Amino acid sequence: MTDMIPTWVENVLTPVEKLEAHQRGLRHRAVSVFLMRGNKTLLQRRALGKYHTPGLWANTCCTHPFWGESALNCAQRRLGDELGLPPVPLTYRDQVEYRADVGGGLIEHEVVDIFVGALPEDVSPNPNPAEVMDTIWQSLEDLTQEVATAPASFTPWLQIYLRDHGASIFGDLRSV
Repeated sequence: MTDMIPTWVENVLTPVEKLEAHQRGLRHRAVSVFLMRGNKTLLQRRALGKYHTPGLWANTCCTHPFWGESALNCAQRRLGDELGLPPVPLTYRDQVEYRADVGGGLIEHEVVDIFVGALPEDVSPNPNPAEVMDTIWQSLEDLTQEVATAPASFTPWLQIYLRDHGASIFGDLRSV
């Protein structure tokens, strides 16, 4: 099945196949989620079979909404698809736009709706190995330090979120 995502072509929102959008660097919709426990966020290491940024650490989950799918429904769907999680209450935090080279001639030019939620202590991720090879809970302070010292281990978008949008995503948690 073709994976059509909402993409702006000549300033009109148009369904475009996901790989084509990345090959052409087209501006498109996306969703990112950060699940928290106190000042720790759940990170995932992308599976080696991913067509871009394999093996890199990223936020809890991210994806592109299907054509006609709401950002919130997309975020909930992807928590299940990638991490085997049940629906988690999510709070909309911000919409950001970025453009980043993700390797292999692919460009992410995304308009991202960002959500944050708290994962209860009694719920654990059960990652889909086709999507996620590892998960870890990491404090925002340690994550910021690691990204600064070893940026090549992290996806470009996670680096951008932390550097440019940390206050709007995490609020007071960044100083904890």
